[in-house]
Amino acid sequence: MAAKGDSPDPTRIALMTELAQFIDAHADETLPLARLAREAGLSPFHLQRSFKAVIGVTPREYQAAARLRRFKGRLRDGDSVLGATFEAGYGSTSRIYELIDGGLGMTPSAYRASGEGESIVHAVRETGLGLLMMAATPRGVCFVQFGDTREALLAELHREFPKAALAQAGSAADKALRPWMTALAAHLSDAAPRPDLPLDLRGTVFQIRVWRFLLSVKPGDVVSYSEVAAGVGSPRAVRAAASACAANRLAVLVPCHRALRADGGLGGYRWGIDRKRALLAAERRAS
Repeated sequence: MAAKGDSPDPTRIALMTELAQFIDAHADETLPLARLAREAGLSPFHLQRSFKAVIGVTPREYQAAARLRRFKGRLRDGDSVLGATFEAGYGSTSRIYELIDGGLGMTPSAYRASGEGESIVHAVRETGLGLLMMAATPRGVCFVQFGDTREALLAELHREFPKAALAQAGSAADKALRPWMTALAAHLSDAAPRPDLPLDLRGTVFQIRVWRFLLSVKPGDVVSYSEVAAGVGSPRAVRAAASACAANRLAVLVPCHRALRADGGLGGYRWGIDRKRALLAAERRAS
């Protein structure tokens, strides 16, 4: 047996990984620790300790996340809120509304809607870091992304908001978008200050906490993914914090480029490492 503090042995890692897959497949069922222990051939105590050492969370926490993923997947596939509720194993809709502050970040009907009934205006222009699209709802900017072509950017916007009514900027009703785009382009091309624009943030509660934390990081400063996780009150959720950065759909305005690996390496960036490096360099020069 490994000494206390050592990493789990490969056999135990394989067993816990297999058990996690079992939980994924049976997320809608009641899975008491005793049942999982029998499945793994371990005592409940050793199962709990081994699972957390390998997976990073308890079996109960893992099942809660798996159940939420199933629920969200059913909603994305067009299932009703009631149908998705019972398919995910929640038993009652009252349980779902408890998740609004714990995982969804919005009401289930709003999550299922995928922008249905909303009007989103968009504009594209060339910047110092390449072609950029900005899109906004009446609440604020909901999409800022770099791309190779206008067609690819429009396709990505449609993937993010498949049920929204998309319109190119130009009418009096969307007169705010063009100045916002001009201000952001000036920041990218001419070292003007990053514009403080109204944002329409959409994601899980954890993702929104991460994005708001990143908004508090000053230009020219950087933080590690570990510091991001600690800053949102979940110090063990380092990978989840990195994933939230990768899920950010508001390039530059939510400055996920300021998050680095613990060793100071750039890590990943949704729009390319070269852009991340350029953004950091420009902010350091300006500061």
